[in-house]
Amino acid sequence: MSQHNNVERIDQADALSGHRFKYYDFAMAAFVAILVCSNLIGAAKLVQFFEFNIGGWNVGMFGAGILFFPLSYVLGDVLTEVYGYARARRVVWMGFAAVMFMALMSWVVVAMPPAPGWEGQAAYEAVFGLTPRIVIASMVAFWAGEMANAFVMARMKVISGGKHLWQRTIGSTVVGQGVDSLLFYPIAFLGIWSVNQVLTVLATNYLLKVLWEAVLTPVTYRVVHALKRAEGVDVYDSETAFTPFSIKS
Repeated sequence: MSQHNNVERIDQADALSGHRFKYYDFAMAAFVAILVCSNLIGAAKLVQFFEFNIGGWNVGMFGAGILFFPLSYVLGDVLTEVYGYARARRVVWMGFAAVMFMALMSWVVVAMPPAPGWEGQAAYEAVFGLTPRIVIASMVAFWAGEMANAFVMARMKVISGGKHLWQRTIGSTVVGQGVDSLLFYPIAFLGIWSVNQVLTVLATNYLLKVLWEAVLTPVTYRVVHALKRAEGVDVYDSETAFTPFSIKS
């Protein structure tokens, strides 16, 4: 292990067993909050600010979740870069559980009988009546995409020796968001939207999410460096077991 600017390189996860992190729980809370909001607010709404057709595809049309869902991938990159794959994996599972709980509570509350005279049931169902298909698609796509994102980020860090952070953040997002988009839109909307709409929104959202990651790279750099200095460690997953089916940190 080496020391640089009071940041200690850690190659073995066991070496962190007694380390007290200052901001890991804050990053986890932010990740879960963004994830729940993106699934509850923006997953199923199509928006269009302009009409621009390319080969019959209206590339000005995209899903509303694009406003903040990519932030979960930025936070996922930060978590993996600073705290390592195992702790990032733990956060992904926490987000998965939060979305599952949100979906269950949405179903329960919508199903409860409204009080006599209350006129908001139809509007409430329209907003919070999540369809099982969309919930399943969202959870499967999120889990697979975030796990792929964390794996690529961690492996690229070891291979590059910690150099070129921008390559890792963008490269992991290209893979992670690709997995996410390829799973979510067909599972959730194929047969409900036209094939053209599914392909258009899938391609447009994917490109916009990757672009978001690129635009936010300077912010990612600042957050990563600040957290590494604050925590005093820089984790390399040189000896990590990369199974996604674990919550062990």
